[in-house]
Amino acid sequence: MTKFLYVYHGSGKMPATEAERKAVTDAWNGWFGKLGKAVVDGGNPVGMSKTVLSGGKIENNGGINPTGGYSIIEARDIDDAAEKAKGCPMLAMPNCSVEVAPIIEMM
Repeated sequence: MTKFLYVYHGSGKMPATEAERKAVTDAWNGWFGKLGKAVVDGGNPVGMSKTVLSGGKIENNGGINPTGGYSIIEARDIDDAAEKAKGCPMLAMPNCSVEVAPIIEMM
């Protein structure tokens, strides 16, 4: 099995109420439960990022496709990993996506 990085993109809003937080948490826990042992690291959401460009220019705000979080899963191949990503709760929000990339073990 190969490890894959899921990078969650989009500007989904953080839940404002306890009921919204519970609904979001339940959705993520349900999806991770379906993935089972394939989940290596459930990951976390991330805060606002900065992008460092060649030449040293720094952009605030994560650019046009900001990162919202990450997870690491195991799958047979990238097609299997992409198929598993289809159930991600992030995809229920407008203008959000999941980027899937194999992790290449170098060290």
